[in-house]
Amino acid sequence: MSNLGPTSVIFDLDGTLVDSEPNYYEAGRQVLAEYGVPGYTWADHERYVGISTLETAGIWKREYGLAASVEEVFDAKNRRYLELARAATRAYPEMRKFVELLATEGVPMAVASGSSPEAIEAILAGTGLDAFLRTVVSADEVERGKPAPDVFLEAARRLGAAPADCVVLEDAAPGAAAAHAAGMRCIAIPYVAAQADAPEFATAGLLLRGGQEEFTARGAYDWLAASARPS
Repeated sequence: MSNLGPTSVIFDLDGTLVDSEPNYYEAGRQVLAEYGVPGYTWADHERYVGISTLETAGIWKREYGLAASVEEVFDAKNRRYLELARAATRAYPEMRKFVELLATEGVPMAVASGSSPEAIEAILAGTGLDAFLRTVVSADEVERGKPAPDVFLEAARRLGAAPADCVVLEDAAPGAAAAHAAGMRCIAIPYVAAQADAPEFATAGLLLRGGQEEFTARGAYDWLAASARPS
């Protein structure tokens, strides 16, 4: 048992552990351009932060009137994203420190992400975080993606942890909502600063409005220690 009692920590991946959003944006821009939709901007992309690739593909098909099926759009974006992710994905330095700190304390950890299993595996391997994060759940493996709690509840199940003992780290409003629905505490690190006032983030136990610039491994650890349930 760690100094944090029975606490288990569940990480979102994209925008939380790693700065993968630029790769998702570029994959989306390229795919939409190929389907005859030019001019996809970063501001457009921000609307989809925290939404799974499959859900995004469905929205694109409706909004842009794409002739391709949702599955074809999903496969095209996922394939392009994997190419970019394998080439370069940066782990946030303080997040890496936090993972390593928790690992030294023996805190159970998992990744629960809206990305595909292939994307999660590629990113964790490429950043070396797979050495610490061996329990992984993709939204593809559960019935409903975020903001439903399914992916977090499945992560807790695989860790053998009670939801009330789990703390989720999230950068997006749907993820914060999913953590709340799962009955888990949440450290929210908004990727899009303008979304910090979203009502979903108001449910977080710790909201870092400054995002990754405000996050520190020691600060997060001290918050966990102060709020941990006795063993």
